[in-house]
Amino acid sequence: MCLAVPGQVTSISEVDGTLMADVDFGGVRKEVCLAYLPDVTIGEYVMVHVGFAIQRLDEQAALETLATYEAMGLIEEEFAPEPDLA
Repeated sequence: MCLAVPGQVTSISEVDGTLMADVDFGGVRKEVCLAYLPDVTIGEYVMVHVGFAIQRLDEQAALETLATYEAMGLIEEEFAPEPDLA
């Protein structure tokens, strides 16, 4: 399953001409592209889908969504390592 997951922007940088952010998803950190939301600031919450920040969220909505996903076991599923096919 591929969800849009809320996370908090912890840092912003430019990588090879692309605006990127480190985003904290309740303890799991991933690098995310900010091409669709270039004016996001550190501390804001964003919804992330397939590596792209696609929407801003207020903190309450983000935390409620994370709690719901976690209760359903979807956070572990979404961030599980890819199986080794070798």
